[in-house]
Amino acid sequence: MLRGMPTGGDAGERLESFYAPQAQAYDAFRERLLKGRAELIAQLQLPPGAHVVELGAGTGRNLDYFGARTASFARVDLVDLCPALLAQARQRAARHANVHAIPGDACLWQPHAPVDCVIFSYSLSMIPDWRGALANARAMLKPGGVLAVIDFTAPPSQSRLLRRFWTLWFGHDGVRLDFAHVDALRAALAQHKYTEHRAPVPYIPALEVAYYRYIGTMQ
Repeated sequence: MLRGMPTGGDAGERLESFYAPQAQAYDAFRERLLKGRAELIAQLQLPPGAHVVELGAGTGRNLDYFGARTASFARVDLVDLCPALLAQARQRAARHANVHAIPGDACLWQPHAPVDCVIFSYSLSMIPDWRGALANARAMLKPGGVLAVIDFTAPPSQSRLLRRFWTLWFGHDGVRLDFAHVDALRAALAQHKYTEHRAPVPYIPALEVAYYRYIGTMQ
């Protein structure tokens, strides 16, 4: 982690190089930083028999937040480009016959039929072509389907110095802070709810990082 996200190779190679050494400890280490996921999942009102897709699913940690609700879904697809993280997701998926861990690019992978929900959980900011990923997510939603996103942000309300600090700090790990993500989400689906929050940062007790929760509905 000290050396940061590599710059060489394609996106999959960079992710594998960075995350493979920490994959088994990823959840334990990131739990204190990736706040708000349980709250986002709790807000999702999904019908029995729903088809849920998570793009950039990582280790599949959100399955634990769905809990017993997972069994009510027809299918859950955990899609990720990093083999090491996907291996952890596959271990979680093994407990559920309706959950599938799938190697795939969030900008390109498509299900066989339109789905009820697409989730980006702290993954949109790690996708170089995030606009392509958003367009792909919208394309797979059925009418009435839900797009749910949680991620870090650098809101205009922050000072220029603080935004610069967070951009560099997160950039070391391949996270691209850009408030344009929020603008694009608000424009993507007219019917949506957006809330912004603050959370303490492990090992930097004097600072709080901004993150947002977004839930939009396809018309």
